[in-house]
Amino acid sequence: MFPLAADNCLTRNDWICGAYYASRAGVLRDALVQHVALVFVSVLLGMLLAIPLALLARRYPRLEGVVVGTTTAIYTIPSLALFSLLVPLTGLGVVTVVVGLGLYSLTILVRACLDGLASVPADVVEAARGMGYSGARLLRSVELPLALPTIMGGLRVATVSAVALTTVGAILDYGGLGTLLIQGKETDFRAQVLITSLLCVAMAVILDLALVAAQRLLTPWTRQQVTS
Repeated sequence: MFPLAADNCLTRNDWICGAYYASRAGVLRDALVQHVALVFVSVLLGMLLAIPLALLARRYPRLEGVVVGTTTAIYTIPSLALFSLLVPLTGLGVVTVVVGLGLYSLTILVRACLDGLASVPADVVEAARGMGYSGARLLRSVELPLALPTIMGGLRVATVSAVALTTVGAILDYGGLGTLLIQGKETDFRAQVLITSLLCVAMAVILDLALVAAQRLLTPWTRQQVTS
């Protein structure tokens, strides 16, 4: 029960309501943790799929159109329809949400990986080969590090997009803050709609800034180029 006597902002249905925040702090925290976990796991899944797909498309150029076209086609499928298509395979639960979000992120991540690898200067690759680098060593030590800024840019976009798309998981009761947001809209509960919306925005901003910081740590040479 909400403490109506202590603060009648609930009865007035105010947008800002301290009584709601105090009484539902645990629910909001759990929804926030679930939302972050869904975003993290789904984007990680997308990256684990995107890298080999991008490498396959680069090795066999004829497949690039198929890979890019397929991942783009997935993104055009409405989220409700995609989740419905996945339910017979993954069931009603968190797996469907994670797989669906991971598939959506492929459009951004595959293209980012391809663009990043294509941006590696040819003379650098040739120089590395002349030093005895080849195959996996060339990819790991030369190409991926130089492609990392572009890949990280795509990862940032995919992560922010996943924050928004995760809310759709509310139809399966695994939407994190989206579940509370939809409940608030259905009941016209202003305080709940406002706080969940603000938390989603804050999460997107914080995760984006965290990825920017990670990129700066992983690619120190880009800062040296700017300062020079």
